[in-house]
Amino acid sequence: MFKKLLTYYKPYKGLFFADLLAAFLLAVCDLVYPMLSRNIINDVVPHKRLDLLIIFVVVLLALFIAKAGFNYFMQYWGHVLGVYMQADMRNTVFAHLQKLPNRYFDNNKTGVIMSRIINDLMDITELAHHGPEDIFISGMMFIGSFIILCSINVPLTVIIFLFLPIVLWAAMAQRKKMGVAFMEARVKTGDVNAVVENSIAGVKVTKSFCTEDLEMKKFLAGNELFVTARRKSYKVMGQYYASMNFAIDILQLVALAAAGYFAYRNWINLGDFAAYILYIKMFIQPVTRLVNFTEQYQNGITGFKRYLELLEEDNEKEPDNPVAFNDIKGDIAVNHVTFSYENNKNVLTDLSLHIPAGKHVALVGPSGGGKTTLCNLIPRFYDYEQGEILIDGINIRHVSLHDLRRNIGIVQQDVFLFTGTIRENILCGKPEATEAEIIAASKRAKIHDFIMSLENGYDTFIGERGVKLSGGQKQRISIARVFLKNPPIIILDEATSALDNVTEHEIQSSLEELGRDRTNLIIAHRLSTIRNADEILVLTDQGIAERGTHEELLALGGIYYALHGEARL
Repeated sequence: MFKKLLTYYKPYKGLFFADLLAAFLLAVCDLVYPMLSRNIINDVVPHKRLDLLIIFVVVLLALFIAKAGFNYFMQYWGHVLGVYMQADMRNTVFAHLQKLPNRYFDNNKTGVIMSRIINDLMDITELAHHGPEDIFISGMMFIGSFIILCSINVPLTVIIFLFLPIVLWAAMAQRKKMGVAFMEARVKTGDVNAVVENSIAGVKVTKSFCTEDLEMKKFLAGNELFVTARRKSYKVMGQYYASMNFAIDILQLVALAAAGYFAYRNWINLGDFAAYILYIKMFIQPVTRLVNFTEQYQNGITGFKRYLELLEEDNEKEPDNPVAFNDIKGDIAVNHVTFSYENNKNVLTDLSLHIPAGKHVALVGPSGGGKTTLCNLIPRFYDYEQGEILIDGINIRHVSLHDLRRNIGIVQQDVFLFTGTIRENILCGKPEATEAEIIAASKRAKIHDFIMSLENGYDTFIGERGVKLSGGQKQRISIARVFLKNPPIIILDEATSALDNVTEHEIQSSLEELGRDRTNLIIAHRLSTIRNADEILVLTDQGIAERGTHEELLALGGIYYALHGEARL
């Protein structure tokens, strides 16, 4: 794990070593001060050497100015180093998220994922910056003060060191408990974030059903779990600090008593006594620094573990040697496909069907029959367990996901628009598109005139998830970006079922224009939208129950006939 963390320092090793050099020079400055104080007490004051006093004062002033510069460098550039590393980690984890399968997002809350990307990485940054500094400075101060203490009086130094194991024992005894407590608190923080994200996203539903009190209870319950977890972690941390500081105070008391006794016995002079007490503080200072560092270490290393856990999630499966997938006509063959979610009952069992290139095929039937599942399998949002799906005779598992999805356009019932402008959302279909291409796609989707009626036109900000637009306007923008993408295969997943009848009729003409000269796979609850389909498949949990044209299926008097009767009611 530490080896992995070190790789993030590599691009900034120059800045990293400069930061350590500043830490080294800062430690040297601190070590010089007690020695100068010792000389002032032993030589300058007894001999009334004003000239030496002035020299020492000037030297100390220079040291303090240098210390200020080193501290500035460490605080500014050290934190910048951490920010650079945090940005790299965030880039890595966000890129990894783009490659994770849909199953991962089905099983993990958005707020928890956000907590890993934001909160965890912030703590990793603090550890990445302060960790090496604290360890390096502590090591320098510890070794330097020990050498100087020995130069003053070896027996006295040995006495002090006999008590040092007590401090180390106190640190090690609490370290493991802190790790467990901080990991639990980290998990609960993610859960609270998930509750908040979910409640904010559904605030309109909450208001419409007057369930504010219920949402508040959910939040309070999650927040109470967070408080309990944090309280446990701070209890352990309090025990740690109390025991550590008590051990350090005992060490200081022993040092003061021993040095005082040595001075009383005239085994050291007054200057050595003063210098010794100052160096004892410097000797203890790295221990104190490491005590304070422990909380930061536990926060940072816990966050890094969670970061690595996320990176270890398996990506979507790509073929080792993807085949070329160009000039696609859109012939789709589903051969004996079986699929289930998380090893539950099969949603699709031994399903086979053929959609010739350029044909319009509709899927209807009761909920749970696998219509949307089939549409998710074709672009490989999920991977089927048995069988194969071919496009133009090529197994989709032998094609790169980018090439496969580049040739498929999807219009869904629940339109997702990104926070931003109309232009940015249409450009999702083809990020490098020209202005003329954007306008042409918008005209074909019959949304251009509305856009031009807005004050800022295509640069109009549409709010979070397009909240400032109506359902029909959002649907037209989603159609425009598919026009811009211009794929040979179109999947319409109940694209108009969330719209009113008037808006649906207006959108239908846009969808018919979109589907012209392409292979169309259409899921529809409103059967009026698929009357002209080349073939209609009635899909149930038993597979394809009926197939044929609208007229043929009505003549059968079966499931489709019954669905058609319900629709007319």
